[in-house]
Amino acid sequence: MFSIPEQFSNATKANFEAQFAIFSTLTNKAFEGVEKFVDLNLTAAKASLEETSATTKQLLAAKDPQEFFSLATAQAQPSAEKTIAYGRHLATIASSTGAEFSKAAETQIAETNRKVISLVEEVSKNAPAGTENAVALFKSAIGNANAGYEQFTKTAKQAVESMESNLNAAVGQFTAAAAKAAPAKK
Repeated sequence: MFSIPEQFSNATKANFEAQFAIFSTLTNKAFEGVEKFVDLNLTAAKASLEETSATTKQLLAAKDPQEFFSLATAQAQPSAEKTIAYGRHLATIASSTGAEFSKAAETQIAETNRKVISLVEEVSKNAPAGTENAVALFKSAIGNANAGYEQFTKTAKQAVESMESNLNAAVGQFTAAAAKAAPAKK
């Protein structure tokens, strides 16, 4: 049997290790998301540069103003579609990174909570007589903290879902507007 100070020492060490593990996991997820974002932007910049060069050559080769404006108008729809595709890809990266981040955090926090509850149960078994009220108060505080965390998690998930819904609605409206504008210019 361990003494209470040893139990707390072991628990502190385990908690520190858990905190380090969650920090490492979350840092890795954040870097993965940034890496995807940078890759997307580099690809988009390269494609944009190539398309701009080709479009500029076409526009400079125009024989009269009508042909120039016709070429410029023809580029509007593909540009709008590419912008929409970029926005969707960016939203997908943000959403998947956020989901992975949340999942990793939830897993680590659930494990830490399990260890803390286990420690409290073990300590309460060995608690000296007369400390029942203090142990009950401590258990209540942990229960309240867990309930608060669960509420925070639910609220954060709702906020992310709302943001994704709003983004999808905005992209849908932009797509519809671009589609309506394109036939009118032809």
